Amino acid sequence: MDLLLLLFSLLLSYLFFKIWKLIDSKQDKDCYILDYQCHKPSDDRMVSTQFSGEIIYRNQNLGLTEYKFLLKAIVSSGIGEQTYAPRLVFEGREERPSLQDGISEMEEFYVDSIGKLLERQQISPKQIDILVVNVSMLSSMPSLASRIINHYKMRDDVKVFNLTGMGCSASLISVDIVKNIFKSYTNKLALVATSESLSPNWYSGNNRSMILANCLFRSGGCAILLTNKRSLRKKAMFKLKCMVRTHHGAREDSYNCCIQTEDEQGRVGFYLGKNLPKAATRAFVDNLKIITPKILPITELLRFMLKHLIKKIKILQNPSKGSTNLPPGTPLKAGINFKTGIEHFCIHTGGKAVIDGIGHSLDLTEYDIEPARMTLHRFGNTSASSLWYVLAYMEAKKRLKRGDRVFMISFGAGFKCNSCVWEVVRDLTVGEAKGNVWNHCINDYPPKSILNPYMEKFGWIQDEDPETFKIPDAFNFM
Repeated sequence: MDLLLLLFSLLLSYLFFKIWKLIDSKQDKDCYILDYQCHKPSDDRMVSTQFSGEIIYRNQNLGLTEYKFLLKAIVSSGIGEQTYAPRLVFEGREERPSLQDGISEMEEFYVDSIGKLLERQQISPKQIDILVVNVSMLSSMPSLASRIINHYKMRDDVKVFNLTGMGCSASLISVDIVKNIFKSYTNKLALVATSESLSPNWYSGNNRSMILANCLFRSGGCAILLTNKRSLRKKAMFKLKCMVRTHHGAREDSYNCCIQTEDEQGRVGFYLGKNLPKAATRAFVDNLKIITPKILPITELLRFMLKHLIKKIKILQNPSKGSTNLPPGTPLKAGINFKTGIEHFCIHTGGKAVIDGIGHSLDLTEYDIEPARMTLHRFGNTSASSLWYVLAYMEAKKRLKRGDRVFMISFGAGFKCNSCVWEVVRDLTVGEAKGNVWNHCINDYPPKSILNPYMEKFGWIQDEDPETFKIPDAFNFM
């Protein structure tokens, strides 16, 4: 009897030990953001209305028709006067970029942002175990990741990933790589550097679908420090709850809607097709189908299913009620209340139409989309790093409290839609914004109006006659 009791006790102890080991191992696989640092270029790289006109004038391939198109695009873009451009634009060399221009732009970003991040956290570069760098439109030899390792003298066994061509959604892809590494390796520190090199990618032709990119994209970048170290969990800011990646590269129309190519004269540029909104909507819907059950409570899912079932029954009974009178291209509402599982929405600043479309689809308020709208106005579309400027706005506005969930949504060439949810680990409402990129101007946002002055400055172009229009004389009136 005593022997049986002893065996039973040993078996029970072993079972409890295995359960504890399982729980313990899962804790080491969690992915936390320890800190992040967005890049604020120097003020001498700020693009004013006056300077925008000068840049456009320098392109001798444009005519009055293109000027009118650009004016309409800039006025409706949602971008303000304090965004940043690469240095070669201010030197008048955008049509003659060199490889060094792109590399120098990236060096300015990572020396500033990574340096500030490591110094603030009192972490030596040699403590970094994993480095992931993503810059879509610049490929150098050695890689940008190697340049960062050389500059900061990192260890020779650091795990390195250098991503190119992944578009505006690349930062979440970088985080996903780190998350998957954390599943196999414990007690690690990872550094993600996300940016875009605009210097070698200025389009100097007159194709409307390609000059549009010049209006939307601006300089920026972000360095993010992630960890699964148990000793650092209490210092962490966010914990990754889930991530979903959707890729529609197999669809020809989605693949070709957003692509780097050459125009009829052989000038390289970034083509944004008219079917881009349709491709983005399709990828967004497919992404939502996967991530929604992961982030919303069962009660909301049941409510949505019941409502959807009732609607189907009504349509079967009266088919005429199933038709819609909405204009073509109008984004449809998801019909589900995402606020039952999400407190904050971090939307990619791909443009005013992107922000408005997501806001409409998810039935969000102006308060919900304010961070994305203000980020687009102040910093423009900084490609893959834009999500982190939006997150920094929320932090600077002291909106983020312990237990809050932040839904990140990004789009990228390919065509891709990537999304994830972060949980705020501790209150970020008091004294947390020491290195926040918004510190210098957060009290000015949101402004009473975000209308830019481009129409006021250049509206006269609309009344010009193509037969008599002369660029030099016209621009003297500015």
